[in-house]
Amino acid sequence: MECHIRPATSRDVAAISCVVLATLRQSNSHDYPPDVVAQVEKSFYPEAIITPLTSRRVYEALLGDNIISTAGLDRDVVRSVFVDPAHQKGGIGRHLMEVIHTTAASARVGAVHVPSSITAERFYTALGYQKIRDEFYWAERTIVMENRL
Repeated sequence: MECHIRPATSRDVAAISCVVLATLRQSNSHDYPPDVVAQVEKSFYPEAIITPLTSRRVYEALLGDNIISTAGLDRDVVRSVFVDPAHQKGGIGRHLMEVIHTTAASARVGAVHVPSSITAERFYTALGYQKIRDEFYWAERTIVMENRL
């Protein structure tokens, strides 16, 4: 079964939250200590996800009726790219990023930036992103990367 990508809606916040929290707990926990994961989780509970849905373009990938991935675009910044751990390394994240890049290019954005986790740095590098700098939010290391479209 092929995945389908569509814009996210407010009805999807609980499912999106589940995908993000599962990814943080299962994938990102290999690169970040529990206290950092717990801090980041606070930004991805359903009540925290609703605001970004109104201020940026948020997409989700579905397999059947199940949301398995999400990503957002806020002008020239890619935000909150998460793929359910059970579906990682299957091309879903790449497909979702193609939609993000097409959306950015249609808006005449020349380059997109992403605040990458340590966990996702290789994924973005494989998509053509280059590291610009490291940033630290509390104890969370984020790698700011850029991709010229």
